Amino acid sequence: MTAPIEPISAALPALPMPSLTPATGAAGSGEDFAAKLAEGLQHVQDLQNRASDLAVQAATGTLTDVHDYTIASTEAGLAVQLTTAIRNKAVEAFQEIMRMQA
Repeated sequence: MTAPIEPISAALPALPMPSLTPATGAAGSGEDFAAKLAEGLQHVQDLQNRASDLAVQAATGTLTDVHDYTIASTEAGLAVQLTTAIRNKAVEAFQEIMRMQA
């Protein structure tokens, strides 16, 4: 004969729920958001500058490893695409909020 199958809950002890702290208001995080945004844009600019510098080295023949330029230009291109996508989503969200108010 076969034994009955025990339920899974009986085999595993109950896991404790993590305590949640209340979120702080949006007014306190405005400066942090602006700083992170500026930091991100500066990083994109740095990636573009590095790719540009390596492109100049490639054109003048002083570039030792071509893959460095390839990687840098791909990173810069992806960073610009991501930045553009984030900007587009922010504009869409703003337009949606404006439509809600009208």
